Amino acid sequence: MVGRELYRLLQCPTCNSRDLAVYAEHVLCAGCRNEYPIHKGYIDLMPRQTEFDYISKYVSEEESMGEELDYREMAPPLLAAGVRHRQIRRMLALKPTDIVFDNACGNGRFGLWNADAVGLIVGSDPAVLFADQALAEMELAQADSRRLPFVDGAFDKSLSVDVLEHFPRDVIHDYLVETARVLRVGGRVAIFSNTREMSPIQPIINISKRLGKFFVKQGVYDFEREARRKSDHIKDLKTWDDVEAALVEAGLKPVKVVFWNSVFTSFVEHVLMKLGESLIAKRKTAKATIAPVLTDEAVNASAGAQREIVARRAMRRHLTKNSPIYWALYLVTLLMELDLWLFGWMRTGPYFVLAEKVEGRYVPAPLPAEE
Repeated sequence: MVGRELYRLLQCPTCNSRDLAVYAEHVLCAGCRNEYPIHKGYIDLMPRQTEFDYISKYVSEEESMGEELDYREMAPPLLAAGVRHRQIRRMLALKPTDIVFDNACGNGRFGLWNADAVGLIVGSDPAVLFADQALAEMELAQADSRRLPFVDGAFDKSLSVDVLEHFPRDVIHDYLVETARVLRVGGRVAIFSNTREMSPIQPIINISKRLGKFFVKQGVYDFEREARRKSDHIKDLKTWDDVEAALVEAGLKPVKVVFWNSVFTSFVEHVLMKLGESLIAKRKTAKATIAPVLTDEAVNASAGAQREIVARRAMRRHLTKNSPIYWALYLVTLLMELDLWLFGWMRTGPYFVLAEKVEGRYVPAPLPAEE
């Protein structure tokens, strides 16, 4: 969806001019004379005459990544995505008057899940792998996070989910600086990402991972799709200290952090859900070959990814609030969320952080001198 509310937040991503003229099929910048096409559901606001050293695999391999992601249909916020959604929503304390930005929004699901709580939510991503519902109901822009097409202080709040781990350090800096720029002073951003730090209770977490590897060896299921999705993870912010330093450099003051030590989550993701997906896929493909079950892009995905997509599409049809399957998965989501409540104080790789834009640069208090 491209509505009037989006246009008033825009500036030219190439020359930063606010002198924009809106036509039926494009937006024209009076400053640099660049045209930005209006597509069905989004505007192409990528900067022109600009070359970046780093290009995400989601952009350079957009077509093949789309085949693996099964991104076009939406599901309710359940399981790991549900935990992310609920924690970010708590951190941001969204209000009906808020104007919110989802920076590198993927298919737009987190924006859609929060649209009911805010006045306006806008999503942008350089890869146009937007869900059909997001294109119909959400303000969307194709944009690069290093040159955002929004005016200074346009947003009250922002969210960033599964983004920073994909970027090298210089891109992370540009991403955070631009996020801070488009936030008003006092505005807040909630971020979920992960570093390379191991949990103090990693041996417990690894029990589920070893059990999952056992089933992989038996040919019950595999993690091809997950490996593909994470194939460009860099994790250049190696520790929480690196994350805090990056936020400070961008003018963002960390307010709260919760770590995700995945004791219950690991069992759900490596064993419980994979066994369920495998069973559902076998039942579906026993009645038909995979090709008729899968349509559009997914038929070109790897065999492991195809099995997972078959299962998830079959489940998606039952994920309404009058379905016992929905409530069963909701309870599993709450079980996974226990990891945050019970172990969220222990440093580990995955983290949620709430940071606030401050005037000037936030400087953390020095550590006490050793005696």
